[in-house]
Amino acid sequence: MKKYISFFRLRFSMELQYRAAALAGVATQFFWGAMEILMFRAFYRTNPGAFPMTLQATCAYVWLQQAFLALFVTWVLENEIFDSILNGNIAYELCRPVNIYNMWFSRNLAMRISGAVLRCIPILLFAAFLPAPYGLMAPAGLTNFFLFFLTLLLGVGVTVAFCMLVYMLCFFTISPMGLRIVTVSMVEFLSGGIIPLPFLPDGVKQIIELLPFASMQNVPLRIYSGDLTGGGTLRALLLQVFWLCILVAAGKILDALAMKKVTVQGG
Repeated sequence: MKKYISFFRLRFSMELQYRAAALAGVATQFFWGAMEILMFRAFYRTNPGAFPMTLQATCAYVWLQQAFLALFVTWVLENEIFDSILNGNIAYELCRPVNIYNMWFSRNLAMRISGAVLRCIPILLFAAFLPAPYGLMAPAGLTNFFLFFLTLLLGVGVTVAFCMLVYMLCFFTISPMGLRIVTVSMVEFLSGGIIPLPFLPDGVKQIIELLPFASMQNVPLRIYSGDLTGGGTLRALLLQVFWLCILVAAGKILDALAMKKVTVQGG
């Protein structure tokens, strides 16, 4: 375990050096969040009672989504991993006395957390001082905040575990490009990255909420905003734990299969 913690710490420290990129990301996310909120405001003004979430809850969802964007977006993937699989440098990784899956999982987790640490505080502070209902409201209580934090961690775990499947499947493909395009597009929509899942039609929404993608950003953001409460919170929490276990198990199986059949530079 110590060696994987070391990989986490090294990657975390390395990613913290990219402060200029983080500042550029913060500026981009400010404007993107503002545009989303203005769009939702226009929709709410046409028919305020026709939407499943209040405008204040939707605005809180948007600002939290922008603040913790680095934790959940699947287009944040390590190109080094894809390159090492394609050009054969994976041979150097295989020479180390470590498990490839565990090492990549810890690195990817560190990359996401460090990105969120650099960006979240300015966005949250800015959103907290905006007037209601356009700003970030405080959580309903300590219980809500604890559940938000717990589901946030589980959501990141589910996201990283899903990304690990993408990495592992690349051992069985000629090029990872098609796989990346499909997964990024699919996850962005099904996880609530484009619009919150409650806005989807009934029937479709209930099916999507059972999928692993709904256990990513959808759960913690809706808990904080107050849209997900009571029994729905417990159900969502259990689904997060379930999908985290399933995705990690599937990744471990693919890892074992890949290590048996991996071919490096034709050897």
